[in-house]
Amino acid sequence: MITVLKRAWLPVLVVVAMAIGAVSVTYLRSVFGSDGAVVTPVGSDTAQKFNPKVVTYEVFGSGSTAVINYTDLNGLPQRTGEVSLPWSLRLETTVPSVMPNLLAQGVDQSSDGQSIGCRVVVDDVVKDERTAEGVNPATYCLVKAA
Repeated sequence: MITVLKRAWLPVLVVVAMAIGAVSVTYLRSVFGSDGAVVTPVGSDTAQKFNPKVVTYEVFGSGSTAVINYTDLNGLPQRTGEVSLPWSLRLETTVPSVMPNLLAQGVDQSSDGQSIGCRVVVDDVVKDERTAEGVNPATYCLVKAA
């Protein structure tokens, strides 16, 4: 019998320690994790309706058409292709800061040149406005933080 105890005491000790650890963890989880996670119900967030930021892109000029590239309010590049002038786009967001970027190039059908301009308006305030002249003029408007 003493030989069996000499061989079995270490495995028995490991099993007892694991049982005590499992009971302790279960008890502590019931004490500290007894409150469920706080979940916000769907539809209770009113940030979408509260104080949205309005960004308006505008392109104007003496030519009749232009190719326009801009970044949407998520920072993804967008291309309109050839559009007639004047052109504008109104975007709304509730994110704290956006970086509006607009690039316009006139498509000149005549050799005498033309002018093209762009404007970025944030919450009815002009943040950037530029104009270019010449054959196939190009200009850009960039607001680093709006």
